[in-house]
Amino acid sequence: MAGLAFTARPRKPGANGKPGQRVTQAVLIGIAVLFLGIFIVLPLAIVFSMALSQGWAAYVDALVEPDAISAIKLTLLTAAITVPANMIFGLLAAWAITKFEFRGKSFLITLIDLPFSVSPVISGLVFVLLFGLQGWFGPWLQEHDLKVVFAVPGIVLATMFVTFPFVARELIPIMQEQGTEEEEAAFTLGASGWQTFWRVTLPNVKWALLYGVLLCNARAMGEFGAVSVVSGHIRGHTNTMPLHVEILYNEYNFVAAFAVASLLALLAIVTLILKSVLEWKLARDRKQPIVHTA
Repeated sequence: MAGLAFTARPRKPGANGKPGQRVTQAVLIGIAVLFLGIFIVLPLAIVFSMALSQGWAAYVDALVEPDAISAIKLTLLTAAITVPANMIFGLLAAWAITKFEFRGKSFLITLIDLPFSVSPVISGLVFVLLFGLQGWFGPWLQEHDLKVVFAVPGIVLATMFVTFPFVARELIPIMQEQGTEEEEAAFTLGASGWQTFWRVTLPNVKWALLYGVLLCNARAMGEFGAVSVVSGHIRGHTNTMPLHVEILYNEYNFVAAFAVASLLALLAIVTLILKSVLEWKLARDRKQPIVHTA
């Protein structure tokens, strides 16, 4: 009929594909689901099954035992110190790298990536060589009755080293994508550097910042290699949750070991959920156009 226009709706990819394509798609999806089930879902199910194998009473007793309480407190303390410090460093480093030009920028980026390429065990050994009794600063620390290695400060330093790239590495791509136009406009209107940072830069990267903090916190609580080297494994004093799990498992106290491990598994699940939420918010913010108001 005249005057009527017909618009073809776009087909969804693979909606009416060839039988061979559909079979290939189903096989690939099945392999992915099987892989996730074997290597992720099944281990998590085993952890919780073993933790509760002797009932809730044994599970709770394993978590309220004094050494377990000490390990949980030390883990939380380490994260409480490490995460804010790395958040401040990562935010300032990303701001400097993406908003300013200066000599040594590439070298700074390389230093930020260094913990990703160095084994955590090696980083722990570095702190032992620096602050141990036979290390560079060992005699001075001993003279002033200060203890870093085999004490809480060493655990915090080792954890901070292995986790400090996370926040910066999440912020740098977002800030590079946003450019410097908004900051330059704020400067033109008379805003100071800190006003520009708090009112322009920070609101634009809040979800990426939270995403980096989330990953940093998860790594800080679950770090084993570097902390194992500098802690000394002093039960009830320098054992974090991962180290406490290792000791319990080596003592064949499987229920208690899996009970403490279940807390770390819960942390992983919560991290995964929050990670998905933050990724969705990041994707949504990228799609929304920036509206400038007078």
